[in-house]
Amino acid sequence: MQTQQIDHEWRRWIAENLLLDGDPHSILQAMLANGIAADEAQRELAAAQQSPYLAGAARLQSRLKKQAWPLDIYRKLNRLDPRMAEVPRRHQLSGELFFREYYALNRPVILTGMLDDWPALHGWHNDYLRRWAEREVEVQFGRSQDANYEVNQPQLRRTMRFGDYLALIEAQPQSNDFYMTANNSSQNRQALHELWDDIGPLADYLDGQTGQGFLWFGPAGTKTPLHHDLTNNFMAQLRGRKLVRLVPAVELGQLYNDLHCYSQLDASALDLQRFPKAAHAQWLDVVLAPGEILFLPVGCWHYVEALDVSITLSFTNFRWDNDFSSFYSTYHGV
Repeated sequence: MQTQQIDHEWRRWIAENLLLDGDPHSILQAMLANGIAADEAQRELAAAQQSPYLAGAARLQSRLKKQAWPLDIYRKLNRLDPRMAEVPRRHQLSGELFFREYYALNRPVILTGMLDDWPALHGWHNDYLRRWAEREVEVQFGRSQDANYEVNQPQLRRTMRFGDYLALIEAQPQSNDFYMTANNSSQNRQALHELWDDIGPLADYLDGQTGQGFLWFGPAGTKTPLHHDLTNNFMAQLRGRKLVRLVPAVELGQLYNDLHCYSQLDASALDLQRFPKAAHAQWLDVVLAPGEILFLPVGCWHYVEALDVSITLSFTNFRWDNDFSSFYSTYHGV
């Protein structure tokens, strides 16, 4: 085996594992297993353990652990509160109760009976949508060939006729390779602007601005990987069903967040050998049916999978303060 040289990437790895309370002997064995000479590995490990830079980082780590302690308090309290064991359904909940019991408390809820008079709920079938078949829309393509399709979505955008997209869904009613998502909404809201006439105001919850909402339209099998949003969100389900797997924001430490708002976990098939802390998170599964609205609190982790050909609208223009991104500063890593 060719001798591996220690570079700055290895030094970062050593420091990170020491700061995560990794066993020095295990760190040494991993270095040896990767072809680093024993004397060099021992020398580098000893230098890291004695480094004043690492000692300074350890002090900062201690402060961060103290800041994480309240999260663990709320994690424990969530398990003591039977209301947190499932996502409730509330029928035609008033705006005042919604704000007091869910929005202000950062708790998810499914609202029912609020979309019954929307033409979109009953009318957005393919024959109706073909009225706009000649419009140019933007769609994500090639998702099944890119393991990081959500992170890399700007490179997966493609423009096509809306009629061709409808035909594609009919030909392939189950796929994660193509999907029209909120990231395509800037163009699609203009191209399909008449559809917004079929959407009601939700005046109890939203601020009344017209033309709001982000369109999600795709076949069964489309997936949105585990992540959190930077705002409170509504998911209004108009066609088909979606499985939504939720994890409260306070479970951050169990979810292997390594980049921006994304988790390393595949929530459709958890690998607990590789990611053992995920077993200790609180997972809440719901199936969102047509006519239902899921409130996703800011910071709440969620994985979404369409069980049928599905159309969803998401909204962020609430009546109440929804600015949480202005003091979020980890876009490029954590």
